[in-house]
Amino acid sequence: MSKRPRRNHAPAFKAKVALAAIRAEGTLAELAKRFDVHPGQITAWKDQALASLADVFAEGGRRTEPPVDVKTLHAKIGALALENDFLEHALGTAGLLSAKR
Repeated sequence: MSKRPRRNHAPAFKAKVALAAIRAEGTLAELAKRFDVHPGQITAWKDQALASLADVFAEGGRRTEPPVDVKTLHAKIGALALENDFLEHALGTAGLLSAKR
């Protein structure tokens, strides 16, 4: 028995299937057969669509993304650069391979 290769479905197809499930255009088994998708996947897409439906009407349909804290990111980059410099120096004095590759 050979396994079917993994399929990636387009967002438009997922929306079409979820909308058909929400409208109850057939039973889950009928929809699964019509769209050639597992019934569990249809249920997951339907639940995901219903959960994010309120976001469509919030603020003109635009999703609100959390603001990026640039100051924290710069601090993290500086800390990582400091650690890399320390490790490179420590490996060099120990006679081991360089941390840079």
